[in-house]
Formats: sequence, structure tokens, C-alpha cells
Amino acid sequence: MIVKPVHNAKKTSLAVTQSVFIGRSLRHSLRNADAMVMAILLPVLLMLLFTYVFGGAIDSSGDYVNYVVPGIILLCAGFGSSSVAVDVAQDMTNGIIDRFRTMPIRSISVITGHVVASLARNLLATGVVLAVALLVGFKPTGGLADWIFAVGLIVLFILAFTWLFAAIGMVAGSPAAAGSYGFALLFLPYLSSAFVKTDTMPEWLQWIASNQPITPVIESIRGLLMGASIREFIGWAIGWCLLILLVSLLWGMWSFRRRAGRR
Repeated sequence: MIVKPVHNAKKTSLAVTQSVFIGRSLRHSLRNADAMVMAILLPVLLMLLFTYVFGGAIDSSGDYVNYVVPGIILLCAGFGSSSVAVDVAQDMTNGIIDRFRTMPIRSISVITGHVVASLARNLLATGVVLAVALLVGFKPTGGLADWIFAVGLIVLFILAFTWLFAAIGMVAGSPAAAGSYGFALLFLPYLSSAFVKTDTMPEWLQWIASNQPITPVIESIRGLLMGASIREFIGWAIGWCLLILLVSLLWGMWSFRRRAGRR
């Protein structure tokens, strides 16, 4: 009779702690409105650039916007997730983790708060990018089930890469270094099928572009939104996302214990 209430109290305490840190990260996002605006504005500008400036040269049929939007969605997710590396690095280097460790809470919750808040910000930014895409001529043909599946895949992708950036933030020596490491990952969409088909690339680059994690995710989202077959890509897309998520979680937890535990 005594053990059960104590167990429930611990679960409630953890839930309250998580909500506090999520709220903390969301408040930081609202205060740093410039970063949020750029995370939305830059992908939108790239979409307009490729649609209206390069689109005619790449695809003279005028349907290039339908091809490029899935890549822009993941590019938007990448830009949004990369800020987590800087936020986590700042928390790991400014001494705030020491203060959290003196309290009766799980200090790792601060990292989880960053991840969940980033997921919320990214979904909002993705919604804005999709709305602009519809305004410039994007015409998806997928059904309701396809859209639900596509949104689920986007959420899984964002979650995987947000944890990856969080792990990078935990091992980086400073927020500036974390931003530099994270920026390097943002080139992956450009070496994929996001903007052009992989078979138009040089032969030595085709293998890299076809077999890196971003391409099957983009092709799966493209197929779902445009009503095309995804059988060739969906297994690889989910597998890559789960693998990145698992490795990032393990790496992040180990890095946090190593750095926070020695303080």
C-alpha cells in the first residue's frame, strides 16, 4: 500500500519536470524570434528560388514545384533542428546543468525539453512551408492516408535529426563549435534527390546520393504526397530514421553522463 503511491509520485514528478523544461525551451524560442523566422524564411526563399529561377531550366514542363517541395520540407526540418545543437551546447557549458543536478529532478530532462520544443517548432515551420508551396502551385494528389503517413514520416525524421543535433551539442566544446558541426549536416539534402534526380549527377556521385539517408526519406514523402509508389524507398527511409534515432539517443545519453557526471 505504501510502495504504489511512491511509484506514482515518481512518475508524476518526471512528467511535471519534462513539461517545465519543454516550456522553458519554448519560451526561449519565442524570445529568439529571429532564429525562428530564419528557420522558416530561408527554406521558403530557397523554394521560390528553385521554382522561379532554376525551375524552368531544370524542368521546362512547369511541374518542378511538385518535385522540389518534399526536399524543401526536409531542408526546413534540418534548419530547425540544427539550432538544438547550439542550445544544448550552451546549457552544457554555462553551468546551468550543475544547478539542475543539485535539485531533486533528472537533469537529462533539460535535453528532452529542447528536443520536444524543437519538434513543435519544426512542425509549425513545416506547416508554413507547405502553405506557401500550395500558394506557388504545389498540387499534391495523395489521399488522406498518404498524408497521415507522410506527416508521420516527417515527424520521425525531425525527431531523429533533432536528437542527432542534441548529441552534437553535448560533445561540442562551445555553442559556436556546435553550430559549425551542425551546419555541415545541412549539406546532405543538396547531395540527394531533393533538387535534381540522382541519375543526372556524375557517376561517382550517383552512388553517394542514392544511398545516403536523406534520399529515401525524400522519395517516400514525394511518393506519398504525389500518389506514386514508395515500395522501393519506404523501408530504407524508416530504417535510416530509426537507426539515426537509436544511435543519437545512445550517444547523447552517454555524452551527457560523461560530461554532467564529472562536474
